[in-house]
Amino acid sequence: MALAISMEGIEARARELGVDLSAVDLDSIDLPAGEDFGILSDDEEILRNEEPPELEMGLSNIIVVDNLPVVPPEKFEKLENVIRKIYSQIGVIKENGLWMPVNQETKKTYGYCFIEYNTPQEAELAREKTNGYKLDKSHIFAVNMFDDFEKYMKVPDTWTPAEIKPYTPGENLLKWLTDDKARDQFVIRAGTYTEVYWNDARKLAPELVFQKQGSQVWGGESGFERLMRFAHAQVKMIDFSPGERYLVTYSSHEPSNPRDTHRVVLNIFDVRTGKVMRDFKGSADEFTTGGHTGVSGVSWPIFRWGGGKDDKYFARLGKNVISVYETNTFSLLDKKSLKIENVVDFSWSPTDPIISLFVPETGGGNQPARVSLVQIPGKEELRQKNLFSVSDCKMYWQNNGEYLAVQVDRYTKTKKSTYTGFELFRIKERDIPIEVFELDNKNDKIIAFAWEPKGHRFAVIHGDGPRPDISFYTMKTTNNTNRVSRLTTLKAKQANALFWSPAGRFIVLAGLKGFNGQLEFFNVDELETMATGEHFMATDIMWDPTGRYLATAVTSVHEMENGFQIWSFNGKHLYKVSKDHFYQFMWRPRPPSLLSSEKEEEISKNLKKYSKKYEQEDQDAFNQLSEQERKRRTELQEEWDSWVAKWKRMHEEEREYRMELRDGEASDEEEEYEAKEVEVEEVVSVEEEVLAFDLDQE
Repeated sequence: MALAISMEGIEARARELGVDLSAVDLDSIDLPAGEDFGILSDDEEILRNEEPPELEMGLSNIIVVDNLPVVPPEKFEKLENVIRKIYSQIGVIKENGLWMPVNQETKKTYGYCFIEYNTPQEAELAREKTNGYKLDKSHIFAVNMFDDFEKYMKVPDTWTPAEIKPYTPGENLLKWLTDDKARDQFVIRAGTYTEVYWNDARKLAPELVFQKQGSQVWGGESGFERLMRFAHAQVKMIDFSPGERYLVTYSSHEPSNPRDTHRVVLNIFDVRTGKVMRDFKGSADEFTTGGHTGVSGVSWPIFRWGGGKDDKYFARLGKNVISVYETNTFSLLDKKSLKIENVVDFSWSPTDPIISLFVPETGGGNQPARVSLVQIPGKEELRQKNLFSVSDCKMYWQNNGEYLAVQVDRYTKTKKSTYTGFELFRIKERDIPIEVFELDNKNDKIIAFAWEPKGHRFAVIHGDGPRPDISFYTMKTTNNTNRVSRLTTLKAKQANALFWSPAGRFIVLAGLKGFNGQLEFFNVDELETMATGEHFMATDIMWDPTGRYLATAVTSVHEMENGFQIWSFNGKHLYKVSKDHFYQFMWRPRPPSLLSSEKEEEISKNLKKYSKKYEQEDQDAFNQLSEQERKRRTELQEEWDSWVAKWKRMHEEEREYRMELRDGEASDEEEEYEAKEVEVEEVVSVEEEVLAFDLDQE
C-alpha cells in the first residue's frame, strides 16, 4: 500500500534536508507509466479536500396553478382535460407533467395542480399569460413559479417593522439648467465612448463634461456619477417615457427549436428607484404589430405613452386590439383591452389622454375605412370620420394637441393611381370640426409634412420632380373663418425633410440622402430665407430644446466624414467636430418651463431689458476671442521670424564653404545678372556622295 504524501509534506521534508525545490526542474522528471509514487496532483488534492458537489434539481420549469375547482373523482378527468387544453397551447407539457393532488379522506382534489414544461421559458410564459385567468365567476387562477415557494417559506412568522434609514438628500439633477451662460448640453456616442458636452457657441467649440465607456444611467449635480443600474441581461433596445419617469428595456433570445420565433423580454423600470414595475414576455410574433421594425422583426417602440408628461398611460397594438395600461397599477385599464376589429395603427395626443386610431377598409370596400378619436380612461368615442377608397393613412398630431392632420392616400376611380388629401381635426373646438384639405394639384406626391410646434401653421413638401415645392399653410385666418389658408409656396427646392424650431417661427428645409445635406434656414414669420448651407452627406438634423442652435451629423452609416456641426438658428455655421465611428447625437432635454404663459409673454415684450446682460457677455466673449486670435497670429508671426532667422544664420555660417566651391567667387553678393543666348555653328563632318542622274528623265 502506497503512502499518500501531500505537497506540504514534500516541502517540509525538503527544508529538513536543505534542498531548494525552486532550483529543481520538476518537468524534467519522468515517472514510470501509471506510477505517481503516492504524490497527489494539485487537482486531485483539491477534489479530495472538497465535499462532493450537490446536484441542482431544476424546478424552474414547473408552475403551480391555484384556485382550481375542487372536484370529486368522477369529474377529475374532465377538469384535467380543461387544464391541459389551456396550458398545452402555451408550451409542451412533459409526459406525466400535470399532477393534481387528491385529498385521501374526501377523495376530492385540493384545488391546485403542478404543471411541468420542457423549458423554464415556457413555464414563465404560462405564468405571465394565465395568472388571473378567469375560468368562471368563482375560479380565477393564481399562478406561481414553483421556485418562488422557497422565497415564500422564508417569510418570518412574526412581523417586524422595516428599518427606517435616515434621509440623505440626493444631488440636484437639474443643476445644469442654472448655468450662468445659459448653455445647453448634448451627448454623443462615438466608438466605445459616451461623451457629454456643453454647447459653448461663444468659444466656437464644445466643452467636455463627461466621458465613459459602457451603457448605464449617469447624472449628477457637479459631475456625472452612476445613478442607477437596471438589471436586464442582453439588452438590445431602450426607450424612455416622455416624462422620463420610466425606462423600457428590450431583449430577445434565440429559441432552442429553430422552428420557433425569438423569445422576447420587456421590462419597465421606475427610473428613480430601479424597480421593475411590469415585465412582458412572449414570442417575437406577439410584438410585431405596428411601429417601426427593429431587432428580430419586432416593432419599436412597442409601447406608446399617453397622458402628457405625467406618463399616466402606455399602450401597445395587438391583433384587433389596443391594450391600454395605467401606470398607477401597471395593469390593463378596466382589466380588458380595447377591441377594434382590423385596427392597424394608433397614436396618442401629446397632451391629452386621447387616442387616434385608423381602421382600413374591409369587405372589398363595402365597409369604409375610418379614423376615430377615443377618450381614455372612459374609452368613449369622441369623433369618427369614414374614409373611402383608401390606399394608406398617416396621422400627425400638433405638439400642443390642438390639431390632428390625417394624410389620406386614395385610389382614383380606375384604381391605377392614387392622390392625396388631408382631414384636419380641430381638437380643442366644440364638436371637433373636420376640414377636408387638398393641394392645388392633388396629384402631387407628398414627400413630408410637419406641424409648427406651439403654433397653428404647417409645411408640406410636395411634387414629383427632382426639385419639389414647399408650401406653408395656417389654420387661423384674420376673419376667423376656420378655413385653412396658404401663406406661400417655395418653388423647386433641394429639400426632402422639414425641421421646425421647437419655439416655432423658424424652419430648416433639408435635403438629406440624394440631396447631399443641403440646408435652407427659413423665417416663416417674414416668409424669407435667412441663410443657406451644406453639410455633405448629413444623416441627422436636431434642434436644441431652446431653438437657438441646430446640430447636423454624419453617422457611421457613411464610412467617411463622420462627426457633427453646430449652426445658429439663422444659419450661421459655428463649429465642426470630426469623430470616427460616430453613432449618435442627442441634445439634453429641458423640462417644461415653470413660468406662466403671462410671464413668458411679459419677458418677450421686454426682451431688450433682459438681453442687455447677455449682449455684454457676448461682447466680452467676442473681445476675448479677438484677443485670442491676435495672440495666435502674433505667435505664428514670431514662429515664422524665428524660422527665417535660423536659416539666415545657417546660410551665413556656410558662406566660406560656398565660396570654396565657386573658386573664391562671392556669388552671394551678385545683385543682378543678365542671361544671354549665344548661337555657335560648328561643322561636325563633311561627306561626299556621287549620285547618278539620267538626262532622259527631264
